[in-house]
Amino acid sequence: MVDIREAIRERHSVRAFKDLPLEAEAVKELEAEIKVCNGLSGLNIQLVTDEPEAFSAGKPGYGKFRNCRNYLALVGPGGKDVEIGYWGERIVLLAQCLGINSCWVALTYKKGKAAVDIRPGEKLYMVIALGYGETSGTEHRGKPAGDISNIDASSPDWFREGVEAALLAPTAINQQKFRLELRGGKVSAKAGFGPYSKVDLGIVKYHFEIGSGKDSSVWL
Repeated sequence: MVDIREAIRERHSVRAFKDLPLEAEAVKELEAEIKVCNGLSGLNIQLVTDEPEAFSAGKPGYGKFRNCRNYLALVGPGGKDVEIGYWGERIVLLAQCLGINSCWVALTYKKGKAAVDIRPGEKLYMVIALGYGETSGTEHRGKPAGDISNIDASSPDWFREGVEAALLAPTAINQQKFRLELRGGKVSAKAGFGPYSKVDLGIVKYHFEIGSGKDSSVWL
């Protein structure tokens, strides 16, 4: 396994996978982590393995995914967009540490075919494709740190490192529509306007905590 900070740097979206099942030990570790995350968050995230229907060809506009038979189903009560991003990315980074590639997917899958258990009051927000990638994906150029934060020459190292990690967070259409501001030792995190921007904010917050070495008490 690689270090989680290394996983943040190395993880890129992957849509083409090798036709291989997930290793049994990796599945066991992912399921254990999902159980912990669901217990802490009140979400109902599920791991679906060896299920080709949700990503089968035939959906209009479909065609970017190949050999996707495994995914995380991000299920939970309504109004939990930020939590979905935060806890989903925690599991994604464990997967990366285990050598499993991933891609957050909101639209280009067959939602009605996803093999998930949705309880009353819950909904399926999106899924995360998982598998062993044909490649490791491609790095995308991010915004300058000053565009998404109030970082300056006087900023402490922990804030600087947190912002750097946040800039490596996957966001919808690579839009990076979020804002981080250091205020008296605490950090304000706000989502901008755009599709799935609140889910993106949850992903960003998890990255920031890992990069900065802070826990959730850092947030205003």
